[in-house]
Amino acid sequence: MANSESYMKQYTIGWIGVGRMGYPMAKRLLDAGCDVSIYNRTRSKAEPLAEFGGKIVDTPRELGDRDIVFTKAGKLTIVSSGPQAAFEMAEPYLNAIGRGATYVGEGELARMVKICHNLLLGVYTQCLAEITVLAEKGGVSRHDFLDFINNSVMGAMFSRYKTPSFVKLDMTPTFTPELLRKDLDLGLKAGEQLNVPLPVTQLTREMVQRAVDAGHTGRDFAVLLEEQAKASGLDLKPEDVDISDGLS
Repeated sequence: MANSESYMKQYTIGWIGVGRMGYPMAKRLLDAGCDVSIYNRTRSKAEPLAEFGGKIVDTPRELGDRDIVFTKAGKLTIVSSGPQAAFEMAEPYLNAIGRGATYVGEGELARMVKICHNLLLGVYTQCLAEITVLAEKGGVSRHDFLDFINNSVMGAMFSRYKTPSFVKLDMTPTFTPELLRKDLDLGLKAGEQLNVPLPVTQLTREMVQRAVDAGHTGRDFAVLLEEQAKASGLDLKPEDVDISDGLS
């Protein structure tokens, strides 16, 4: 989806990882005038980007105030819209970045796909929080329950990715409740404009608002688990187990 230069500058960017591919991608954002804060496990590898305006941070947590945070795991999916000829020219490079790219048509249709994707993100996370708390109150450890879900037909890349946060209660932000609320509002507005009722999305938006009101700003949106546990009278404790996020 084509974006004007002014559009790109209205959001702050967090970038995690400046390896062989991450470094030039982060530099392109800086060259476009974006406000980019950068974390890399070996700080010295990120420091040359400071010359181009990059702000180097020492921990991923320091990216919590960024509007958008990028990570490089080779499993990125890309949605694109605009002139088809331009997409076809870029498609091989987009495929090389991650799992693949999907072209959805002319204009700004990719924006609609992004909104719908993030509605599912919110609803899925709230539902996962509810059933995980239900299982734990019933005597099942979170890591055992989520291991079962991840290996079942209902498991997904996302449930595996969020499992460490749910199990260890690590709320280092990847996407904050405030940003999720913003996307839920955009989705609800689109539903109103297109006469599509979204009752489950509306309920999820209320749960996200509750998390924001409870002071969970700047944390990961997985805090929906903590709010569900509080509402259920469950005292959550981190589980010290070795568990994968499914990305490596």
